[in-house]
Amino acid sequence: MASLTSPLSSLSLHSHTSSTAASSRFSLLPASKLTFNFAAARPRTLTLAAAKSKPSDDIDTSFFDNVNPEEEVPFNPPEAPEGFVAPPSFDEGPMETEDEIAAAYEELYGPAYSGVSVLGNDIYVMDSKMKKDTGFGSKAKKEKVKDGFEERVVQVRRVTKVVKGGKQLRFRAVVVVGDKKGNVGVGVGKAKEVIAAVQKSAVNARRNIITVPLTKYLTFPHRADGDYGAAKVMLRPASPGTGVIAGGAVRIVLEMAGVENALGKQLGSNNALNNARATVAAVQKMKQFREVAQERGIPMEQLWQ
Repeated sequence: MASLTSPLSSLSLHSHTSSTAASSRFSLLPASKLTFNFAAARPRTLTLAAAKSKPSDDIDTSFFDNVNPEEEVPFNPPEAPEGFVAPPSFDEGPMETEDEIAAAYEELYGPAYSGVSVLGNDIYVMDSKMKKDTGFGSKAKKEKVKDGFEERVVQVRRVTKVVKGGKQLRFRAVVVVGDKKGNVGVGVGKAKEVIAAVQKSAVNARRNIITVPLTKYLTFPHRADGDYGAAKVMLRPASPGTGVIAGGAVRIVLEMAGVENALGKQLGSNNALNNARATVAAVQKMKQFREVAQERGIPMEQLWQ
């Protein structure tokens, strides 16, 4: 039996191994059983809370190991130094008077805000901190210079300048300024806007102020003629009550100078600017009687002999 069983056992074992080898030879799957762990293959991600809770190596947090967050810690403020006097409370102080409140508002908004000045400022002058412009895109309005001179616009014309790209449109203004006390000036200015042109010409006129010789009857001491370019102007004195008999720019110049009795005539061109300057040229030729007597070295009574 032993001899019979051994070949059978060996045969069975051989057949089993051969079948196993055959199956492993022709099988598509490996003979060994493989297991794949997906959790281990997934990349480890560190959450934000874990990153925050993880202590850093360069920060010492050993102090918080023995601290109980629920424990009540008594507040012990430092003692005040000797001689310390606590400041009074805001509610304990005296109430402000109406003058103090008005003065505070005046410092913030200026005297023109309420119309009454407590600090002694001028209520007709706006504060420099206040915003001058009103409305969207509007520029600050310049206040007129209060120097005693009045302004009269003689002429505003639209002029063009031919350039390479076309024409430039601008406005030219002729303005006469005077104090009606013997001082007068003629100015001209150009700008893209009418208001700016008038302001420029007024500044130019103040730079060209001349003095007009007048008698006690507010007329000229003698006759005079003046010309500027193609414009010619004739000026003659007049008796009291005559008034200013002139036209155009000549009349405006004489009125702004304070002349009340005079005759004027434009003999040449009708250009307003040239006639105004011709009037100024004629006035500059006039002299007072005392100036002529002083130049001749004679008394003023001998001038009529």
